[in-house]
Amino acid sequence: MSNQNKIIIITAPSGAGKTSITRYLLNNLPNLAFSVSAATREARSYEQHGRDYYFLTPEDFKQRIQQGEFVEWEMVYEGKFYGTLKSELQRIWDNNQVPLLDIDVKGALHVKEQYPDTTLTIFIEPPSVEELKNRLQSRGTETAESLQTRVNKASFELSFKDSFDECIVNDDFDKACQKAEQIVRNFLQ
Repeated sequence: MSNQNKIIIITAPSGAGKTSITRYLLNNLPNLAFSVSAATREARSYEQHGRDYYFLTPEDFKQRIQQGEFVEWEMVYEGKFYGTLKSELQRIWDNNQVPLLDIDVKGALHVKEQYPDTTLTIFIEPPSVEELKNRLQSRGTETAESLQTRVNKASFELSFKDSFDECIVNDDFDKACQKAEQIVRNFLQ
C-alpha cells in the first residue's frame, strides 16, 4: 500500500509524553507532517495560529461541526473544543506527506473508525498514574482542581489502551522514541 491517505496518530493521557515523541518523529521522518488541530482555548504566549493550533472561537468551531468539516472533534473540557479538520489532512496528503496527529484518546478512536485500513494508532502510556501526576505538577500550569481533572481523565483514558495498534510505555524517553520510530517506519513501508 502506498503512503497515500495514510494517517499516524500518537495518543496518550495528558503528560505521558505524546507531544515530545511527536516532535521526535517529525524531526526524524521527513515524510511526516504535523496535523494542526483546531481549538477554542486561548493561545499560550509561545503559540502561533496555524502552527500550533488553529485557534477558533466557540461559535466558529460549532459552525464547522454543523458543516461536517471535522474528521473528529470533542469538547475535551467544559467549553473547550478540540478537533481535526478534514481540510488539514487533505492539505498534508496534497503535499505527498503523511499526517501525524497528536490527539486525545477519543479523537484517535474516531479517526481510526473512519479510516480503519490506513491509520496507525500508537498509545503512549505513562509508567504510572503517580508519575503522570508528578509530570503534570512539574509543568506548573495546573491548579489543584485542573490537575485532579487531568489525573482522573488519564485513569479513564488508560482503560482504552488495548484499543490501539501499538502501546509504548514511556519510562525511558529515548527508548520510547526509538520504538515509535521503528513502528512508524514499518507502517510506512
